[in-house]
Amino acid sequence: MRRIPLAVSGLLGAGLSAYVFAAHGAKPGVLLLLGLGLGFALFHSRFGFTSAWRQLVAVGNGSGLRAHALLLGTTATLFALIIGTGTGLFGSQPSPSAGPLGVSLLVGAFVFAIGMQLGGACASGTLFAVGSGQSSIVLTLGGFIAGSTLAAWQFDLWSDLPSLDPYLLSDHVGWFGSWAVTIAALAVIVAISRVVQRRRTPPPTGAVPSARGGLTARALRGSWPLAAGAVVLALLGAGVLLVSGGAWGVTSAFALWGSKLLGVVGVQPESWTFWQQPNNADMLAGPILADKNSLTDIGIMVGAAVAASLGGTWALHRNVPWRTAVAAVLGGVLMGVGARLAGGCNIGAYLAGIASGSLHGWIWGATALLGTWAGLRLRPLFGLANPKPTDGVC
Repeated sequence: MRRIPLAVSGLLGAGLSAYVFAAHGAKPGVLLLLGLGLGFALFHSRFGFTSAWRQLVAVGNGSGLRAHALLLGTTATLFALIIGTGTGLFGSQPSPSAGPLGVSLLVGAFVFAIGMQLGGACASGTLFAVGSGQSSIVLTLGGFIAGSTLAAWQFDLWSDLPSLDPYLLSDHVGWFGSWAVTIAALAVIVAISRVVQRRRTPPPTGAVPSARGGLTARALRGSWPLAAGAVVLALLGAGVLLVSGGAWGVTSAFALWGSKLLGVVGVQPESWTFWQQPNNADMLAGPILADKNSLTDIGIMVGAAVAASLGGTWALHRNVPWRTAVAAVLGGVLMGVGARLAGGCNIGAYLAGIASGSLHGWIWGATALLGTWAGLRLRPLFGLANPKPTDGVC
């Protein structure tokens, strides 16, 4: 157990929670607590999107994709119950996540996936890796914020690209029908992944070090099975929907942080078209610790720091090869730009979109697989390895 990092992260989490509850009320306070839980679960299950797609495309290992299917299916079930019945807390009205179908979605998802493979993490993975002390991912986060802010500044360049209106299954077959179609599609994907894995016989996924002792020791200090992580993440994500009325998201906060920082040094982001949109204008005008996605993002980093400290794995990686550092920053920038173009990331577009029965979530995922293929071919340029069939483990 890393006692000093644990004390610092624990006090930070408790202090932030007390401040948010006192200054902004129960709703933001609960969102921060949900973020802490998300960070704890993400770290202990090492639940990743980047590595899962890399293993699938490179060697045909579909175990990570099947964990995605469990997360997506459980989340879709909870979303159907919550949104279909109109259940919300703190006066919120839950609504599905749906995005337009167009050029910006395709370009954004493709670019985001390349950035994932270069930066070494997805949106949620970047946050929990930063919390656990991975120095190279701090560079990815910096690039992510820069890319998100750049895309917000240049909103006029991409906002009018050709697109079709969002398509929600629930508008056509109701919430039960939407849920049934989603679960059936996920079952087909699981079956295909098993066929592909049997044919390609990839190396198995490496075991994550865990704590000795009983269930409590493993739950608090050790590694969790991916299935357990998927279910806990789905429950916490449903909690975000219940409390806020919107699905769990990540990347809009990065554009907000970058724009707020520019405002401190004299830039006027409020004059940008992006921040003149009604909902965005309110976000920029308000405090960061009252913004939904900022609260869960900060909570994820702090929660992951607590989890890593309890597990004894929290450590700063001081020596980062220069090519890895360049890839981290470049990957972060590409993810930031891609997320804004696509209207979301692996959480806000892929997870929330598919769970909401939105066609744009499926298109995002399919396009991201193509971007992963491209990203794998760029990784060796930066000294980054890809899984090989001859490896002992993925």
